Amino acid sequence: MKCKYIIWFSAMILGLGFSSCSENLLEEITELNLDRALSPTELTAQIVDRTNVRLNWRRVSNAQSYNVEIFDNAEFSGVAAATADGVTMDQLPYTITGLEGETIYYVRVQAIGEEIRESKWISATFTTDIEQILNEVDTETLTAESATLTWPAGEVATEIILMPGNIRHTVTSAEIAAGSVTITGLVSDVTYTATLKNGEKTRGIVSFTTLLGEGVIKVTAEDDILAVIAAAEEGAILAIEPGTYTINDNIAIDKTITLQGYRPNDKPVIQGAIVRISKNAGLTLKDLILDATGGASDQTIVYDDDDLVNPYGDFLMQDCEVKNYVKGIFYASKKARVSSVTFRNNIIHNIECDGGDFIDFRHGMADKLDFVDNTVYNSAAARDLFRMDSDGSTNFPGVASQVNISQNTFYNVINNNTKRYLYVRHANHSISFTKNLIVASEGYYTNQGATTISELSGNNYHNAPNFTASSVSNAKNDTGNYTSLNPEFTDPENGDFTVNNLDLKLNGIGAARWR
Repeated sequence: MKCKYIIWFSAMILGLGFSSCSENLLEEITELNLDRALSPTELTAQIVDRTNVRLNWRRVSNAQSYNVEIFDNAEFSGVAAATADGVTMDQLPYTITGLEGETIYYVRVQAIGEEIRESKWISATFTTDIEQILNEVDTETLTAESATLTWPAGEVATEIILMPGNIRHTVTSAEIAAGSVTITGLVSDVTYTATLKNGEKTRGIVSFTTLLGEGVIKVTAEDDILAVIAAAEEGAILAIEPGTYTINDNIAIDKTITLQGYRPNDKPVIQGAIVRISKNAGLTLKDLILDATGGASDQTIVYDDDDLVNPYGDFLMQDCEVKNYVKGIFYASKKARVSSVTFRNNIIHNIECDGGDFIDFRHGMADKLDFVDNTVYNSAAARDLFRMDSDGSTNFPGVASQVNISQNTFYNVINNNTKRYLYVRHANHSISFTKNLIVASEGYYTNQGATTISELSGNNYHNAPNFTASSVSNAKNDTGNYTSLNPEFTDPENGDFTVNNLDLKLNGIGAARWR
């Protein structure tokens, strides 16, 4: 009994001792004074505009400012590539400019306190993209066999490499001083990629297409363009000179041909035309302005013939502007199977969609539909955007349709909360809808059980609430990887959709021309 009492008393004394120590310890922590600043944490380095870096880190409680150093080696030795002293938290994210392209850099940040020593460094690494000092090629300097490349005068370069063909040109001192060189011996109607080098480093990349040369049919504003098209042979390329071609009638396409503007920076205007395709023809439209003003009350492109056996040739619309059509831009009401339908890098606006949907497959279908890098605005006021009815798969059983809608800018497209971007009811199809920028829309994705969206990611919705929270029965909402940032367009009411939101630009959301 006496032994138990002694054990109990000893435990009580020890407990009081530990309690006293804990109180003293808490008091010491509360009154702790560090003799140096704490190190910042979560340092991130994000490349901006190829050779600039945007830095960010978490605030440190006892820091007044921060010092930044960037080196081209992991030892942080030698001369720093860039430094910044006294950076405050209200300056974050902090951007450092003027770095070299294609270079691995090491960045470190330390916190500076008041009347205490600076913190230890925290570091990270990043790699800059290639530089871009090459200017866009002025198409006025293009010929069928040559192109003039320019960059800021005095900027050093050693070589220009053109592909295809692995054409190499050594840059002279005179060309460096002028910031200009003309490359000859090229092939007509070929898209080249030119790379400006300084030793092993790339200083710029630009693509251009040489003008059409021998074998094309030149069309001028004085010609009867309908007669020229009718007389053209299968596979012909019509090079249309700048000017306005008032048609106010149908353009009949009954063989595979190309209608292409001769000078991309001065596109010819085809006014009041409806393009009607028949006899399984394929069609390429490039570098044109298609304006329905004064004539066309139908869709831009209309398929005219049924054919349950033979598919139509490929359809491509690229680098065009399409405007003021009443019903839509593409109509396959006939039993027409089109192997490939591609819309790429077009500006499409003021398409009312009165009596038709924007892209409209009623009894027809496309094996593959690519709608990529386009800008669409002020269109489809009260109709669906992409319509593909089940009759297409009924007429062409067993044929799968692959739909890819990617990196487009949509502004004020569908202002009716009962209408859909995707009204697709083919029996066998898949839809990929990625990295699109949707702004100012009352529409939603779909309420059709048959619509199969296989990939829905990376899209941004601003003032477009129904794509993520539609209350329509059976609506399919985006519940995954998306953002709702304001793109901060420069002047959307006048067709300038330049994105000023850095996050959207860095993540490649929307049409490339505006980023």
